[in-house]
Amino acid sequence: MGKIIYLMGKSSSGKDTIYQRLLASGLKLERLVPYTTRPIRAGETEGVEYHFTDDAGLAAIRSAGKLVELREYHTCHGIWRYFTAVDDSMNLAEHNYILIGTIEAYRRMTEYFGQEALLPVLIELDDGVRLQRALDRERQQDHPKYEEMCRRFLADSADFSEEKIAEAGIGRRFQNNDLDQCLEEITTYIIQNTR
Repeated sequence: MGKIIYLMGKSSSGKDTIYQRLLASGLKLERLVPYTTRPIRAGETEGVEYHFTDDAGLAAIRSAGKLVELREYHTCHGIWRYFTAVDDSMNLAEHNYILIGTIEAYRRMTEYFGQEALLPVLIELDDGVRLQRALDRERQQDHPKYEEMCRRFLADSADFSEEKIAEAGIGRRFQNNDLDQCLEEITTYIIQNTR
């Protein structure tokens, strides 16, 4: 049986870069692309980082019975929803998948697919480095949303508290102080825990 490699970490910890490098690594990982109702950011592409939809699209997925988990965030720009859905093309018997999400979503995914189907990869990085990365990224947007960036940064402390990490049963963590070393450690971990 395949595994869902579940990348998670606080905002601007390097998840997107690690995700892209793992996809290109030869590990033969398939994308499991999550959905969101938030606006697309500069540099994002539909179907790559997310499937961008609206509340009607979410309702259609829910009514089709394909909704795995759903999170809602009351942002400075309204309610943004993030969720995972499955379709008939997903085949855990034959493939390993990779996606990025939160601890909360990881827990719901384990309830849906079973603990044995998921391999958690928690990425950590110094808060000061993360904050600078977030600021640099936000400056590149056509319409920077600094207030939302700050809200996300502060929310990470609660979302990735030691209690929540322990409750989710996540034991292994990966420090992203050196990208190449971090990738090497994650790659070894994936190889050791997948078929």
